[in-house]
Amino acid sequence: MVESQETQQPKKPRGFAAMDPEKQRLIASKGGRIAHQRGHAHEFTSDEAREAGRKGGQSVSRDRKHMAAIGKLGGEARSQKGSPTGEQPLP
Repeated sequence: MVESQETQQPKKPRGFAAMDPEKQRLIASKGGRIAHQRGHAHEFTSDEAREAGRKGGQSVSRDRKHMAAIGKLGGEARSQKGSPTGEQPLP
């Protein structure tokens, strides 16, 4: 008999996703070390990193709703602290 969508249990993580986070980090770091030893890992130059950051910034800034939300949160935080640096003025 086939169960309806409403009565099915949510899927539980399996494999790597079900592992303890510390064990995941251990396995991932081993993979990273081996990739570097074999010469398969890519190491960014400062120019490549700068270009990647620029592209990421352009991509994020296209989402006007997201940028508006960031600006609103920043403005609210600033107005609650009282000064641009968050420090209280000296008497």
